[in-house]
Amino acid sequence: MLNNWLKTTLLMAAIVALFGAVGMAIGGAGGMLIALLIGGAVNLWAYWNSDKMVLRMYNAHEVGPHEAPEFYAMVADLARRANLPMPRVYVIDEAQPNAFATGRNPENAAVAATTGIMRILTERELRGVMAHELAHVKNRDTLISTLSATVAGAISSLAQFGFLFGGGNNNERSVHPVVQIVIMILAPLAAMLIQMAISRAREFGADRGGAEICGDPEALASALNKIEAYARGVPMDAAELHPETAQMMIINPLAAGEGLTGLFRTHPATEERVRRLLALARVI
Repeated sequence: MLNNWLKTTLLMAAIVALFGAVGMAIGGAGGMLIALLIGGAVNLWAYWNSDKMVLRMYNAHEVGPHEAPEFYAMVADLARRANLPMPRVYVIDEAQPNAFATGRNPENAAVAATTGIMRILTERELRGVMAHELAHVKNRDTLISTLSATVAGAISSLAQFGFLFGGGNNNERSVHPVVQIVIMILAPLAAMLIQMAISRAREFGADRGGAEICGDPEALASALNKIEAYARGVPMDAAELHPETAQMMIINPLAAGEGLTGLFRTHPATEERVRRLLALARVI
């Protein structure tokens, strides 16, 4: 676990460094300082508001014991097993089967599931999925994934600003114009790759943690296989509009899939996740 946190910390530091590099490319040392200040402000705003923003993006509606009694009771039972405060529970009216967790800490967490996932999974499989999401809450992955998504998006916006408005006059530039262009092209791509690496590093831990919470690794493995098979043919419009949130989902929701190489995966390969869960089932 310590190694996982160290890797995540280094990756987050790399994203912040990229933010500063884009600022320097646009406006030299002053631009770098301004960019880092903006990055800090963005992170502070994201810390307090990102959960509300993501839930609005997906038009999620909160449910309680009266609106969704069985689902709410399931989450409540799993939260007790995980020694977590009761999170807010949301349902998203989407055909694609998927789920995610958000919130800055366990005391302010929320879990959300689509109507599609409730329709295709058995109760046992759905327990495995929601246990996975609560493991993200317990590991505080929700804060890390939100901050990485927000800063990665800010880097892209800053680079676009640089292309539109240039990097100042020649006397102000401390970076060669060609280097400026290269940085503004490559920094958003690098930020995206780092963000995906952060996501992949956290998913295996949430799979294991979720299996331990529900006590049924095979149920989560079965759910992952089923979600992967169904999600491929069902688009999720909100995820396509906000691809930076794809890494929050239990399975990649984007129609383009996971890319041609491991570098472009928002999640570890489902086959590997299932293999590890089945191996865990033999020792639990």
